[in-house]
Parts: sequence; structure tokens; C-alpha cells
Amino acid sequence: MSTSTGFKTSVSYVNIFALPFFFVLLYGSGFVGAKLGLPHSTPLSFLSLRFITAGLILLFIAKCFGNQLPNWREVMHISVAGSLTVCLFSIGVFVSIDMGLAPAISALIIALQPILVALFAQKLVNERLNLAQWLGLFLGFCGVAVVVNDSITSTSFSWFAIGMSVLALLGVTFGNLYQKRYCADMDLFYGGALQSLVSGLICLALLPFFESFKVAWVDEFIISLVYMIVGVSLGALSLLYIMIQRGEVSRVASVFYLVPVSAAVSAYFLFGETIKEATLLGASIIALGIFLTNRKT
Repeated sequence: MSTSTGFKTSVSYVNIFALPFFFVLLYGSGFVGAKLGLPHSTPLSFLSLRFITAGLILLFIAKCFGNQLPNWREVMHISVAGSLTVCLFSIGVFVSIDMGLAPAISALIIALQPILVALFAQKLVNERLNLAQWLGLFLGFCGVAVVVNDSITSTSFSWFAIGMSVLALLGVTFGNLYQKRYCADMDLFYGGALQSLVSGLICLALLPFFESFKVAWVDEFIISLVYMIVGVSLGALSLLYIMIQRGEVSRVASVFYLVPVSAAVSAYFLFGETIKEATLLGASIIALGIFLTNRKT
């Protein structure tokens, strides 16, 4: 094997396996990490602190590396993408769960994201999926339904809470598509800093309409906040942007199916929650779906 072939194989391995694995690990465990912090803070207070702190850290890193500042046109596109992928998604999920919507129902709604991305990607970023890949997306959604089925109860819920989860779904869907079309060459640190800071300012602006600023600085909240800043805002989102730059956005979206599985495994280690047989079965179905969606044609 030549050096060139070996390098290409290594890059392919990173793109196909390593990046999605660590993204799902960090992003999925973030839902469990948020569970530690939300009892001690209102959702928008939590998100404001998380986004602004993450943005300042990324800005410092960008300046240390001497990266080039984006121009005003790029700033506008990056801000729009961040407002959708980071801000609208996070607000929708956090507020809906805080209003009493079962996380499993929210997860099932968000699981429609890869299918919506694939549908709109045909028009917006000129991506086409074959029949096997569409089957993979369908299997992925079915797998998520199996994973969360036992957690969905018949208790009453607010349609407003459902609507917030739908807003989160639309935010992450169109945010990923916008990112792919207009921010494919975004500087990882300056771009991430801008998206986090814009999201933080939006959360602060919305705060008076939803709730008051309220934080109890207990150990659980501090641990949760630090993890959400470092693990999710700095780690998982950076990996997501790299994957969108390197691959088709519809294929990247398919790894979101594994997020509920990652959350279940994280809950097992952090809170001692049981991993049910349905979780393992659903994970197997999801894995098959992702394989079909991402295999080379």
C-alpha cells in the first residue's frame, strides 16, 4: 500500500467512523448533562451562560491561533446558521422539557430531522439519495421510536411544549442546510464563537418574555454548565461543523438517530438508569439505517 493510499484510508476512517462516534458521544451525553443543571436554573438562564461563555472561549482560541476574521457577508451567514442550529434548537428543546414534555417525545420529534434534511437537501444543496439510503433514513427513525417507546407515557402535555420541540426540529434542520450552503468554509473558531455569542444574546433578549434570570450555583449546576460548554458547545458542535464541511449534509444528519441511544447509555453510567432490551434493539436498527444511508454508491 502506498503512502498516499494509506493516508486516504486514514482520512476516510476519521470521516466515516471517528468524527460521528465522538459527536454522538458528546452530543447525546449533553442531554443527560443538562438534566443535572436544569433543576437549579431556568432554561434561558442556563443557555445564556453556556453560549456566552463558550463564545468567549472560542474567540480567545481564534485570536491565539491568529485566524482570519470573517467579512461582514460571512458574519451574516454564520449568524443566521448559528441562530437556527444552536439557538432555536436549544431553546425549543430546553423550554419544551421544562414545561413538562417527556424527553422521549421530544427525542422522537427531533428524530424527524434526518428525513427533513434529506427532503430539503434535494432543492437547497442539490443532494440526491437513492432508494437504499431512503430506506436507511426510515429504519433510523423506526429505531429511535423503538428506543423511546417505553418512555412515552399517556400523561397530559401542552401543545405549546410540542410546538417548541417542533421549532427545535425546524431550527436544527434548516440550520444544518444553511450551514452547508453558505458557511461550508467557515473558520471553526471564529465561526463557532460568533454563533455562540449571537445565540447567547438572543437568549438574553428573550429572557424577560419567558422567565427571570435564576441560577443556584450548586455543584450539580456547575458540573452541568462546564460540560455543556466544553463537551457540547466546544466539542460536539465543532465536530458537527467539520462533518458538514467534509460530507453530504443528509448523510451527516443520519447520525442524529444515535443521539437518544447515547443519552440512554450516558444515563446508565451517570444515574444508574437501566438500559432496556428495546434500547439495544433500537440501536441495532439505527446502526443498520445509518449504514444504508452512508454506504458508498
